Amino acid sequence: MALHPEALIVGGYAVILLVVAAALDWLAQHSQQRSERFRTAGFSYLPQHDAWTCSEDAMLWPMEYDELHHLVRYRAKASVCNSCLVKPSCTSSANGREVTRAVAPWPHSEAGRFHRGISMVLVGCAAVLQLVAAARHLEPSTLVLGLPMLFTIWLGIRYSAHFRAAPANFPEPTPATGLRVTQTSRTRWGSDAWEGK
Repeated sequence: MALHPEALIVGGYAVILLVVAAALDWLAQHSQQRSERFRTAGFSYLPQHDAWTCSEDAMLWPMEYDELHHLVRYRAKASVCNSCLVKPSCTSSANGREVTRAVAPWPHSEAGRFHRGISMVLVGCAAVLQLVAAARHLEPSTLVLGLPMLFTIWLGIRYSAHFRAAPANFPEPTPATGLRVTQTSRTRWGSDAWEGK
C-alpha cells in the first residue's frame, strides 16, 4: 500500500496553514499584551477600587467610558499631578496623567476577535483542503490525513470557543434618517441656520 503523493502534500500544506494560524494568533496576543504593559508601565491596578496608582501613590480614578473603543479612561487630579516631583518624566499634560484600560480583555476585544477570525479562516481552509483530498482519494493511504485533521478539529474548537463565549457588543441600531436633517445636526453656521431668525 503506497501513500498517495497528493494526500501527503495536502496533509503537509494543512499542517503549515495550522501552524501559521496558531502563530498569527500568538503574535497578535503577544502584541496586545506588550502594548498593555507599555501603556500602564509604572502603574498598579486596584480592582477593588477600580482605580490605578502611580509610582508616587497618587490615585487615578475613572473619568470617562469610551463606548467607541470600549475603554475606560482613568485620570489623576490635576492638582496632584502638577505638584508632583516626577511630573516631567511622567506627563506633559496640565490636566493630570491619563491611563486607559480595555473593558473587553483579549480575545474578546475587537482586535482580538479580528485576529481570531483570521486564524479561524486559515483553520477552515486547512479543513476544506483535507476533506477534499480525502473525498478524492477514498483509499487507505488517505488515513495519513487523520492526524492533521484531528489537529484542525482541536484548533477549530479551541478558537471558536471564544466566539461562542463572548458577547458581540454590537451597537444598538438607530433609525436611518436618509437625507433628512435631524434637529441634532442643525448648526447655526450651516445652510439651515436659524430658521426663525
